[in-house]
Amino acid sequence: MCGIVGYIGGRDAAPVLIDSLRKLEYRGYDSAGIAVLNGGGIELRRAEGKLARLEALLASAPIDGHAGIGHTRWATHGGPSEANAHPHRAGDTVVVHNGIIENYLELKQSLLGRGAALTSDTDTELVAHLVEEKTARGMDLLDAVRETIREINGSYALVFLSQRDPQRLIVAKNASPIVVGAGDGETFIASDIPALLEYTRDMAFMEDGEIAEVRADGFRILDSERRAVARPIRRITWDAVAAQKGGYRHFMLKEIHEQPQAVTDTLRGRIALESGAVDVAELNLTEDQLARTRKIHLVGCGTAWHAALVGKFLIEELARIPAEVDYGSEFRHRTPLLGADSLLVPVSQSGETADTLAALGVGRRQGARTVSVCNVVDSSLARKSDGVFYTHAGPEISVASTKAFTTQLTALYLLAVRLGRLNGRIPPDAATRLLEDAMRLPGWIEAALKLEDSIHTLAHGLSHADNVLYLGRGINYPIALEGALKLKEISYIHAEGYPAGEMKHGPIALIDEDMPVVMLLPNDHYYPKTLGNLKEVEARGGNVVIVTDEPDESLAPEFTLAVPKVPYHLAPVVLTIPMQLLAYHIAVHRGTDVDQPRNLAKSVTVE
Repeated sequence: MCGIVGYIGGRDAAPVLIDSLRKLEYRGYDSAGIAVLNGGGIELRRAEGKLARLEALLASAPIDGHAGIGHTRWATHGGPSEANAHPHRAGDTVVVHNGIIENYLELKQSLLGRGAALTSDTDTELVAHLVEEKTARGMDLLDAVRETIREINGSYALVFLSQRDPQRLIVAKNASPIVVGAGDGETFIASDIPALLEYTRDMAFMEDGEIAEVRADGFRILDSERRAVARPIRRITWDAVAAQKGGYRHFMLKEIHEQPQAVTDTLRGRIALESGAVDVAELNLTEDQLARTRKIHLVGCGTAWHAALVGKFLIEELARIPAEVDYGSEFRHRTPLLGADSLLVPVSQSGETADTLAALGVGRRQGARTVSVCNVVDSSLARKSDGVFYTHAGPEISVASTKAFTTQLTALYLLAVRLGRLNGRIPPDAATRLLEDAMRLPGWIEAALKLEDSIHTLAHGLSHADNVLYLGRGINYPIALEGALKLKEISYIHAEGYPAGEMKHGPIALIDEDMPVVMLLPNDHYYPKTLGNLKEVEARGGNVVIVTDEPDESLAPEFTLAVPKVPYHLAPVVLTIPMQLLAYHIAVHRGTDVDQPRNLAKSVTVE
């Protein structure tokens, strides 16, 4: 995944591009660059590394002009280097690209055979050459782009700037996100909403296969045959300040502390306590269609997959509907059994994850109804699903997901209650109790956040560990998986999550006095068995950290983190909070780049 931006209008383009890229740096930070069109032609500035290096370059070698494009890169074709940084140029044509060109080798050999001089290892440069060949022969830039995308296979969001055609930018989209923002005598382009919020809230979202012609006074979207497409402009109501750190040291810490509000926003307007009903009109399926659901398939990647695992427990235990969970990357390549009585539920923060989108395609082709759980409004996943359950978590900038995860859990809880009410498995009075519990969830999260000082102290002692084991049972074992993933992502410590009952089937061999073990120990019906697992760890000298809602002096470990006592089906949300804080503070102690961990990007929009 990479971040792309574009601007054309009356302002000096370079500061707009840099400011927009700063809000997209979470999408890639191997290199960055901009190209600006001025009276003398197109000037490029590119730098390896984070955006700060490009800013330093521009401070010493500024460029002026009123139209330009920019890019922050996460390396796919070709390693991080200035030569591989975007924008890429061929003659008078400059391009930025998010995605992967799958027929790269074939196109490269063809271009080399025609005498093209390639200066990078990227697939993107080839696209610039293909367009340049056509415009150099006199073809209109829009037609040149249209013909070029017919030659390439793969995923792309492409923005073109041409010295031959200085009054417009051309955009093309397929399987990578792109949004066009309308201003007063100026137009903006970006791969994600937060980049544009400071400048405009009026945005249009392109669909796959479309091309946009972008001018200072507006834009038009065309299909592959150059026919105009009527695309409404959406008013985005996100607070621009929400994309800033707001005084926190890192976006991740800010987003951890935003979770009470984020969960409140997920619940807002969806609960009728008197009737025990859940109102989710955007599901876009009739009550009869939902009630006829006989099997549910949940798919996701990374943190979203962990949310889906919790969703399986919620749906099977509350709605009594069989549920399966798959990684999107596995689901798309096997032959799952779905039909008209199946409901496919893809879970994603961005709604642009390539494997999850492909899984959605599999389900639709097999006739399943589809309801996505997603945060980003009008994302590809949301648009392509029959219905969508928006989590309304707001912009999540840190690569490691926090508030998106807990709002996904909240959404899946509400979905389970909704399904259980429709199929009669949850009577009205029971539904009311479940929803009353949900209404108390933000307060319980607030209480769990008060553990931060204790966790900060604990993290210092654990920051030197080489390996950490996380254990949980039942609905909470996915939280052990998520806790381990968070630690791996941002601290670079090897960590594994396991169902506690599986410890004796292998992981117990690793336990010694140097192995921290984080044990999720809520006082639920698994408590006696999980306590037995704890004693087995202690007997082998394990360095145990307990997270429990039932602190007890008889528990031997030095560190016990006491969370609020909450109902069983909401415990995963509350237990997640100390997992996030622990990973965060360990990473801070180790001095890693918390918001932009190495080798990771916010969403993986290529396979």
